[in-house]
Amino acid sequence: MLLENKNAIIYGAGGAIGGGVARTFAREGATVFLVGRTREKLDAVAKDITAAGGSAEVAVVDALDEQAVDAHARAVAAQAGSIDVSFNLISRGDVQGTPLLDMRVDDFLCPITTGVRSNYITARATARHMVQQGSGVILMVTSGSGEAWTPPDVWAMGGTGPADAATESFMRYLAAEVGPRGVRVACLWTAGVVLENDPLHAAKDMLVSMSMLRKRPTIQEFADTAAFLASDRGSGITASVINVNSGISAR
Repeated sequence: MLLENKNAIIYGAGGAIGGGVARTFAREGATVFLVGRTREKLDAVAKDITAAGGSAEVAVVDALDEQAVDAHARAVAAQAGSIDVSFNLISRGDVQGTPLLDMRVDDFLCPITTGVRSNYITARATARHMVQQGSGVILMVTSGSGEAWTPPDVWAMGGTGPADAATESFMRYLAAEVGPRGVRVACLWTAGVVLENDPLHAAKDMLVSMSMLRKRPTIQEFADTAAFLASDRGSGITASVINVNSGISAR
């Protein structure tokens, strides 16, 4: 198992992608600490994990609340003995479909401020413990649109691109700072992930024709890649972006 004896905190574990990652990490041997704002969603993921023989614990914590995130990280480190993986998968409130010239300032800024704040708060909280133990992996996710990726005009991206660019820049700076102390930091790209009952299914199917593989990525593909990246087998990877978008973008 890739993550045997690892302790992983998954922020946003109640969501579709976060839940998929949590289930995969648990299947690969990790004890997963599921964090989110809605207990019912977290409990459902935890139930699946424990039913499959895995280990999961639930905590209702807002990833934008600095004190709450810090307190939770301290509690996990004290209980489990280490924090080996931290993965921020919370939603950012991206507003899309409106041209930049017509967009409200708050709608444009929402994914930027939410994404950067939550990634900074969660990464800082867990990295403080990782540098003390001399090891750990911090993961982030973006849609890969930070370099002015331009899908069809109807998909006006709003603040998504700037939010992605800011997150990826932060990832690289953090990796440079904590790398000498044994901690890796990386980001995964994905876009148009296949979800059941997706209200944007038809629109996202437009990505199929843009994809080199002529398909949209699945949650399982994303989660399996994240598990490898978080494992010791990915120990040579840091300050990097791993592309899991089926070739919608070339990098």
